[in-house]
Amino acid sequence: MRSENEIDFLLKSIDQSDKIFFVVSPDFKILAANKQTIEKFNNDFIGRLCHEVIYDCIKECDDCPAVKVIKTRKPTFGDKLVDNENSKMPLCSYFYPIISGEDIDAVAVIELDRPLQEETEEKFSRSNAFQRNLIMSSVDGVIAADIKGKIIMFNDAASEISGTSIDEALETMDIRKLYPGDGAREIMQKLRSDEYGGKGKLKSSKIDIIRKDGEKIPINLNASIVYEGGKEVASIGFFHDMREELKMKSELEKTQVQLLQAEKMSSLGKLSAGVAHQLNNPLGGIILYTKLILEDYDLDDLVKDDLNRILHDAQRCRDTVKELLEFARQTSHNIKAQDINEAIGRTLFLLENQTLFQNIDIIKNFDKGLPKVPVDIQQINHVLMNIILNAAQAMDGDGKLETETVFDSRNEKVRIRISDTGPGMTDIVLRQIFDPFFTTKEEGEGTGLGLSMVYGIIEDHGGSITADSKLGEGTSFVIELPLNRKEE
Repeated sequence: MRSENEIDFLLKSIDQSDKIFFVVSPDFKILAANKQTIEKFNNDFIGRLCHEVIYDCIKECDDCPAVKVIKTRKPTFGDKLVDNENSKMPLCSYFYPIISGEDIDAVAVIELDRPLQEETEEKFSRSNAFQRNLIMSSVDGVIAADIKGKIIMFNDAASEISGTSIDEALETMDIRKLYPGDGAREIMQKLRSDEYGGKGKLKSSKIDIIRKDGEKIPINLNASIVYEGGKEVASIGFFHDMREELKMKSELEKTQVQLLQAEKMSSLGKLSAGVAHQLNNPLGGIILYTKLILEDYDLDDLVKDDLNRILHDAQRCRDTVKELLEFARQTSHNIKAQDINEAIGRTLFLLENQTLFQNIDIIKNFDKGLPKVPVDIQQINHVLMNIILNAAQAMDGDGKLETETVFDSRNEKVRIRISDTGPGMTDIVLRQIFDPFFTTKEEGEGTGLGLSMVYGIIEDHGGSITADSKLGEGTSFVIELPLNRKEE
């Protein structure tokens, strides 16, 4: 307990202050005031309602700081105009509760110097502006929503990712529309669980969001629940757009596949050359002596049939050996600037009158501004012939064949696309089509070296070839040839 002497000094210090100080009850009656206050508001100040005396209002103000203190039991600042005899004087004040146990006995009001409050408010304002700039400048999308799903924070990156303007998001957007299906509910379930980074947190979750135009965007999401007084009041998420990273990952995987394929081709090319030369001589002997026997001896028809079968199979072996030698001999030696449109047109002219092409609709989409490309035209003709024939055979002579050329000025490349409407391929087959000796044709109809040779020729030109196919949707081959190859 304070002594009477202490209480006396406290009262004198309050009474002699030149600042307004008074106390109001929870029903807004003025209970006490210092000398300065009473002098400003006349002697009948005590016992009256504060809003009547200070603001000339018949009831408490809607934004009354005293009401806020009574509701929250926490101090707050107030800034009002006070009627004086001569002028309106601004009152910068601090309101705080006087509490006994669980009850608020009264609210104390003390006047503050204007510069002190302005400095405090300026600091708050600067702090809020800095935080806002941090959020708006974030490279990741930052989105916050209240417990009902209404957007309360939406930065520039979120606008770019979602395709929704900031104003539109803040005014009309519901956070649940951002996720496909029950995505929003699933996110909240994870946030309320302890299994995904702790209760109220979600770390590095891979999800899809829906843009305004309907496009699905892969996102890496970090999110948390905002609590106030132990209750959920909002949620905030940081949305990292994964499209560029996934694109780079895909391109890296494609490059790795091409490097492995190139290494495989190089090793097999050396092996093929040796095997082919070893087989050539005995095969030549088998074919020669079989022909001599058929020509020089009068044989039974059954024996002739057997010898003809030997000759046929030996010739098949010889053709395979020939392709092996071609495969092993993939070196560009006559590089000159060539017109690719003309090369494709010439190949199609040679083929389109063949029986296999009678029911195939051939579409040509050539870039008229296509620059000439440094290539070995004989090898490129071989590539074009192989791919176009494969397409016609896949369609069984009935369908649509489309050839397209495009100049990629940014990367200084010419792109060739050859597409068919055939039956397409499974992913397993697609991964193996450039492998030597892999074929889907019937036995005896192909050696499986055609596309391997095509791959080697394009790679030797410093280019690339890829295939895209789905069952029932046809197949497309895309060839890219660089323009920076020197003539040889």
